This record gives sequence, C-alpha cells and structure tokens, in this order.
Amino acid sequence: MTAKVDFLETPNVMAFVATEDDEVVGWCWGYCLVRPDASMMLYVHGLEVVEAHRRKGTGRGLLKAFMAAGRQAGASKMFVFTDEANVAARSLYESMGGGPPAQGPSVNYWFLLGP
Repeated sequence: MTAKVDFLETPNVMAFVATEDDEVVGWCWGYCLVRPDASMMLYVHGLEVVEAHRRKGTGRGLLKAFMAAGRQAGASKMFVFTDEANVAARSLYESMGGGPPAQGPSVNYWFLLGP
C-alpha cells in the first residue's frame, strides 16, 4: 500500500508523530504562515494523543518539537484554537506559556468555499 504524501510536501506544512513500539500514539500538525509584516507565525491545526498515553508528556513533546521547528523556520509567534471545555488542552497550552490574545478572547468562524 502506498501512502499519499503530497500533504507533507506542501510548503510550510509541519507534522510530527509520536510512536511507541511502532504504534502511533500521538500527532501534531499545522503551518508556518507569513504575516503581512513579513514575519512568520505558527498555526497548530491539530494535536492529538491516544487516551492511554495522555498525561505522560507525549503532547508536550509533540508541541515542543513543533515549536522548535517553527523557530528554526523563522516564526516568532504561534496560535492554536481549542474548545473552552477542553480542560486538558488548555492546561497543556497554559503550562507551556500560552495565553489568550492581547486583544481579548478570540472567536472561531468557519466558511465553506465549495460550489
């Protein structure tokens, strides 16, 4: 079976996978985005850890790897959205220095761009 890897070959896409005994136990992916002022910013689109591996540092390790790769690419900021009720994710992000945007709480809107 051949896996499609076009996604990983897309410029500015970053993805990390955590494994244990050849089993995927977590993943993190997102983008390094260019801002209008030409600075770089990271966007974490997804971070997931298999339930049995949560609270063992897997998510923290994935996020650290993502952040380090972003710094190396020239990013100076990072953002991520999560549900207000997702206490585990919020705890992780806050423990790593994340906080709400300076201009106040953000709201996430989705648009369908199909025909």
